[in-house]
Amino acid sequence: MPVFTHERGASALLISFAHSGTDIPEDLRERLTPAALQVPDTDWHVPQLYAFYRDIGASVLIAQHSRYVVDLNRPPDGAPLYPGQAETSVCPTRSFADEALYRPGQEPSPAELEHRLRDYWMPYHQKLAQEIDAIRTQHGHCVLWDAHSIRSQVPLFFDGTLPDLNVGTAGERSCSRALSQRVMSELQSQTRFSSILNGRFKGGYITRHYGRPARGVNAVQLEIAQRAYLSESAPQRFDAALAADLQRLLHGLLAAVIKV
Repeated sequence: MPVFTHERGASALLISFAHSGTDIPEDLRERLTPAALQVPDTDWHVPQLYAFYRDIGASVLIAQHSRYVVDLNRPPDGAPLYPGQAETSVCPTRSFADEALYRPGQEPSPAELEHRLRDYWMPYHQKLAQEIDAIRTQHGHCVLWDAHSIRSQVPLFFDGTLPDLNVGTAGERSCSRALSQRVMSELQSQTRFSSILNGRFKGGYITRHYGRPARGVNAVQLEIAQRAYLSESAPQRFDAALAADLQRLLHGLLAAVIKV
């Protein structure tokens, strides 16, 4: 199974789907718990939400493997994104429900972690960096949209219920103020979905590492509460009727982002 799939578009927009993969290598499957094999912490069906990407000329990079293999949105050195708050690691051993992912004694060794970084993490980020540079060369700038979703209630990470649309710009450091304002203006022009800027989710490694507005790379993370487009109980099937309003909003939002 390839590490990612990629499609080059005609606009300056690149969408990264780092957590939508579900594949797990067979040798690893034997070591995971039955609950972990259901990959419950997947960003379910997020590429399908953005299926309109060809209409706006966006490029896409879609991870194929589960975040349980390696988390592409975490620093490779294991540094925390949110110091003092709960979060999972680049090679997680516990789920969002704070349950063990591995059978007893089957956790990955430091050597295995290096192997996964080399074989899964690095190829994705090498391609991401390559595409950002290619788009910036062609268009003079690049907009990197880091597309994610999560269950609306995850007590390990936050209290209560998450807003529907959680925009992260690393505290306004990963993108220009003009782009950030345009995003929030588009989201706040409607009342169907709640939204927040730099709330609990301010952007992961991808947004923070690649967002360099002064160098012509604006990066924005959008973390969507999954109740906005599917039933959060397993099996998490895509609900086209429920997702329709959100897809229309995302289509208009990204079309507007390209123009900034």
